[in-house]
Amino acid sequence: MLQPDNWGWKARIGLFIVSSEAVPEAEWWAMAPPGVSVHAARVKASTPWAKWDDAKNAVVPEADLERGAQQFADMRLSAVVVGHSSSSLLGGKGWDDAVVKQLSEIVGPDTHVTTNGLDCMAALKASGVHKPFLVFPAWFGPSVHEKGSQYFIDQGIAPSGVMQFGPGRNWRDLPPERLYPEGKGFDQDIESLYRQIRTACPVGADGVLIVGTGFRCVGILQSLEDDLGKPVVSANQASLWSCLGLCGVQANIAGYGRLLQGV
Repeated sequence: MLQPDNWGWKARIGLFIVSSEAVPEAEWWAMAPPGVSVHAARVKASTPWAKWDDAKNAVVPEADLERGAQQFADMRLSAVVVGHSSSSLLGGKGWDDAVVKQLSEIVGPDTHVTTNGLDCMAALKASGVHKPFLVFPAWFGPSVHEKGSQYFIDQGIAPSGVMQFGPGRNWRDLPPERLYPEGKGFDQDIESLYRQIRTACPVGADGVLIVGTGFRCVGILQSLEDDLGKPVVSANQASLWSCLGLCGVQANIAGYGRLLQGV
C-alpha cells in the first residue's frame, strides 16, 4: 500500500518567506490540497526585498531573493510567490509588478510569479470586498499601518478601519519592533486574535483582511466569517488561492474561509 508523500503532481509552489518565520509554511501545508507541494526559500534581507533604482523605473532584488529565485529556476515549479506582505506595502505603488517582472526573468517563462500584495488585492476583488477592516500584527508599527493603508487606497480600496493586534500582557511593554526579535512570532494566540477582531470590526466593513504572512490566523478564518457574516481574507490564504488559480488547480478546501471553497 502506497502512503501519501506530499508529492506535487498537480503543482509545486515556491514560497519566499522571512528567514526566521515558521508560520507561512505551517499555514500553507494546513490548507494545501492533495497533490500540491510547497517549497520555501528563506530571505533575510531588509524590507522591501527588492529596492527601487534611482529613477524608480525598476527594482533590484536583494541577494537572498535573487539567489532563491535562481534555485527555484532549477526546480520546475508551477508558481513562485513573494510571501512577504511588508515588501508589497512598503515597496508601494508599482512595486509588485516590478518585482514580478524581475523574478520572471530569473525563474523562466514556464513559472508563474506573484506577490502577496497582488494576491491580497485579487482576493479582495474576488470576495467583493471594497471596504475591508485591516488587521495588522502586533509587530507592525504606526508607519507600516500608514503605508499599508495607503497601499490599498492607491489601488482603489477604502479601508473601513485599522486594528493592531494587542499582543497580550506578557508583551505589552515592548515596542512593536522588538516583539518579533524577542520571540512573539512563536507565541501567537489565535483565540485572542479572534476575539479582538470580532469585537473591533466596524459595522460598515464589508470584509476583513488580516495582513502579514507571519501572522498566525488561518485557524480562525471560518469562525470569523460565520460570526461576522462577511468574507475574511488572510495573507497566506490569499496567496495559496492565487497560486492555485495560476496553476489551474481546482479544489474545494473546507474550513479556511469561503475564498478557498470551490477554487
